[in-house]
Amino acid sequence: MRNLRRAGAGLGIGVLTLALAAPSAEAHDTYGRATLTGFAALPATTFVSASDPSGSLLGGTPSNGITPPFADQPVQGFSGIAQLGDGTFEVLSDNGYGNKANSADFVLRIHRVAPDYGNQTVDVVGGINLTDPNGLVPFALTRPDRVLTGSDFDVESIQRAKDGTYWIGDEFGPYLLHFDRAGRLLQAPIPLDGVRAPENPAGNPNLNSSKGFEGLAQSPDGRKLYALLEGVVAGDAPGGLRLNEFDVASRAYTGKRWIYQLEDPANAIGDAIAVDDDRFLVIERDNGQGATAKFKRIYLADKRDRNRDGKLDKTLVADLMNLADPRHLGGDTGTFTFPFQTIEDVVILDDKTLGVVNDNNFPFSNGRTPGQPDNNEFITIRLTDPLHADKRFLK
Repeated sequence: MRNLRRAGAGLGIGVLTLALAAPSAEAHDTYGRATLTGFAALPATTFVSASDPSGSLLGGTPSNGITPPFADQPVQGFSGIAQLGDGTFEVLSDNGYGNKANSADFVLRIHRVAPDYGNQTVDVVGGINLTDPNGLVPFALTRPDRVLTGSDFDVESIQRAKDGTYWIGDEFGPYLLHFDRAGRLLQAPIPLDGVRAPENPAGNPNLNSSKGFEGLAQSPDGRKLYALLEGVVAGDAPGGLRLNEFDVASRAYTGKRWIYQLEDPANAIGDAIAVDDDRFLVIERDNGQGATAKFKRIYLADKRDRNRDGKLDKTLVADLMNLADPRHLGGDTGTFTFPFQTIEDVVILDDKTLGVVNDNNFPFSNGRTPGQPDNNEFITIRLTDPLHADKRFLK
């Protein structure tokens, strides 16, 4: 990796660790105020060493002081995260520059990163490209060598299986994608019956562009996946997002489905991970950044639907726009905010601590400092109560 510019002091490059209070046996309406316990940042201008040039389809227009194209590929924003248990994480770069048309020279990649909260820095220590060497994708790919790009799939969520393989959620199908440890596709993309995005070659879309599988959770035993759409399927109630159950052994959806109801139909979700067999942590956000960012929250969503309203029960566990910062890790005010347009990564670190990371949409987002591209900030937050998560997620 090479950094064109080291991140500046203060909030410009943080990694944020997030601790969330877990619900007791009797669910709270809300948790108390979560506390910032760790901050580190990867500079926006971090590139993959000796990679292919990238950004040629951005038109050479400067954004936040950054002018494409780039001699190497940006590490870019992270749309999914998996914990490795040794202090490092695997993070998934999304489709590149925001859409199918401008991301043909952005290679889809899983990076391995190591946050150092003491020094507030992040090292990129490895990574793999996603490929389809066996020709399993049934439609034409951008590259003849079958290395996958952001024009082929928009990868937005990731789970690492017990066998070391990866399940990844895509927005263009939407599809589930299964890769081996080296990033090679293991089977043809798995579509969701009856749901198609505009990028799906099958046509007849009933889902808006880039509104596919933004969240992907894995059951504690690894036998089920739960794929959460970011957008509303045509005909569904406004703000009602489908959560679909997938059986790993049969490689098929079970037909079971739940609804996650957004607090505002204009909101979006950023990630969804499992806490146990019934509960999920879900990032819900508005589309604002910087001064216009108002709603960036993490909810505990329960599929048991105790109030019988046909939707997941929701408990607010952390308001990312109002984190206590008594150690002044992120500034001098005692309050820390995470004012990014897209916040797409949450991971359980222990039963009261979460890690949270933003997607910086390089070079376009500038939620931290106007006119400067956002860094990838890694934070940890401490919750006021334990999550009572399944012990298999706490190893």
